Amino acid sequence: MVKLKEKIKEKLTKKSKTTKEKTKKIAKAPKIEDKPAHESDKNDDKIYFMALGGLEHVGQNMYVYKYRGKYLIVDCGMGFLEEEIGAGDVQYCDTTWLEKHKKDVVAFVITHGHEDHIGALKFIWPKFRKPIYCTRFPAEILRRTFDGIELDYNPEKDIVEFSADGAELKLDPFIVETFHVSHSIPEAQMLIIKTPAGKILHTGDWTFNDANPIEAPTDYARLAEIGSDPKLLACVCDSTSAERQTPQTTEEQVRETLTEIMKKAPGRVLVTGYSRSLARIKMFSQAARAAGRVACIKERSNPNPVPYVGLPEFREIGIEYGYLGKDDVYTFDEIKDLPAEKQAIFLTGSQGEKFAMLTRLCNGHVKELKLMPTDTVVFSAIIIPGREQDVSFLYNKLARMGIKTYTIFDTDHLHASGHAGRPEFERFYDMVHPQVSIPMHGEFISEMLNGKMAMERGGAKHMMIVHNGDIIALKDGVEPYVCESIPTGFVVMEGETERSTDDPVYKTRKKIASNGAIFVTLPIDKRGFLKGVPEISSAGIFESDETGFMKRQIQIEITQAIDKLTKTERKNRDNLYKAVQVASNKVVRASLGADKKPQYNVHFVLK
Repeated sequence: MVKLKEKIKEKLTKKSKTTKEKTKKIAKAPKIEDKPAHESDKNDDKIYFMALGGLEHVGQNMYVYKYRGKYLIVDCGMGFLEEEIGAGDVQYCDTTWLEKHKKDVVAFVITHGHEDHIGALKFIWPKFRKPIYCTRFPAEILRRTFDGIELDYNPEKDIVEFSADGAELKLDPFIVETFHVSHSIPEAQMLIIKTPAGKILHTGDWTFNDANPIEAPTDYARLAEIGSDPKLLACVCDSTSAERQTPQTTEEQVRETLTEIMKKAPGRVLVTGYSRSLARIKMFSQAARAAGRVACIKERSNPNPVPYVGLPEFREIGIEYGYLGKDDVYTFDEIKDLPAEKQAIFLTGSQGEKFAMLTRLCNGHVKELKLMPTDTVVFSAIIIPGREQDVSFLYNKLARMGIKTYTIFDTDHLHASGHAGRPEFERFYDMVHPQVSIPMHGEFISEMLNGKMAMERGGAKHMMIVHNGDIIALKDGVEPYVCESIPTGFVVMEGETERSTDDPVYKTRKKIASNGAIFVTLPIDKRGFLKGVPEISSAGIFESDETGFMKRQIQIEITQAIDKLTKTERKNRDNLYKAVQVASNKVVRASLGADKKPQYNVHFVLK
């Protein structure tokens, strides 16, 4: 009987130990994290698309593809600064979220060399230091830019060139095929992003300009081949000018228009356009020659090297790569002694940029070249959304000076766009038939028009119009859906400082600009009692108050408000600040209106 009890006790002890061990194992097991599949499952068989910038607006293009835990970045561009931000030099995408995954980023692939597609690399690339794949034209722009800012990089390993005629890039787990498409800059590429989950056509910026004077036309054969593939999962397509109804103007038509203008002009002809549009500069030079003029560019006034690539550098690159002849376009310094009626000058400033040559000429800031009433100024460019006010300033300034101008609003065939309109989209979707349409790079209405044509003309079953940060899950034969939205935003580079566009500094500047500011110096003792009269100054409130009424009234109200505080309340400086604000508002709103809400700054002086 004793032995039986011992055996039972032994069994119970073993069972207890086993239970404890299991409990320990369960306790040590890692917690199951509630993450979306694309975050946690590297064997996920879907491909994901997201945009950090480029959706529902023009510019600041930066797109990301994810497959099996790896990220491919397509383009990395700057945006157009909003004036109401009140500061900054450039604007680009906030990559904070993507930086958390930088070890899984495989590469940057660049579709072409416009600033809204490559301009932010000098700020963003150092955070990732992954290879940049592009053709020779944007590669040369990047090398000169990186050298200009003295960025530490390897010009061969960090910037990898591929042929502008097409290439296949093996960027595991992605295979990216490229092929040539027409645009307003040399060597633009469309991309075919291939994974086992399906193929995606990423168009970059494109148009069908078959009369391109410096390059072969779009590779229609390859476009039709990929477009008719039933396995074409999605088409991520540029939407910038989807609302345009008329057929595309060609560069050759622009040349004929410029020629006629130059023949009629009594004096110099100044043509402003995009500095990277080598095809336009080529047409400008041919028009000048046909009109009996000598073509030149207006170089910078400052001969010293600058840390950016501008019109003189693009002329050099164009000559080096054979897009321009050595005698096509001279510099202004070389032809300045010719008679005015023999001069044709190409210069920057079509968007009214503050430091561009045409803006500086209108402001009289160029010593070696002064505008005259006999001059003719031609705007061979559209107005980029957001630049209307600056361009309007130039139009009015030139008109007041008595200078004849030609713009796209009064002259046909003055600009050949690099973006497709409805006729080109119809031709495109007759060839391209994706399962899913993802419109990009355009205002919301333009994206809607693009997606509508993709469904009506291209037979797309689904249209995904999403916001920056929305992640689209894609798989062959499966309905697409937004699986998550990541935080996105814009960063403004101001000097050497990065700030988000919702930074309190900018909010304060905007508030001061619209409502003014009041600065108060309070002389107080340790107990919070006033030890003198508050000093009051202002920005945008009472500078014109010659009698000093508002200033004296604010001093009186602040003194009375602080005197009403209890001994306990006045010890807390937040209470003193609030008393100053309430007292000042009482005077300001009575004098200037109830909507006036100035910014307050209170400085305490201990006495």
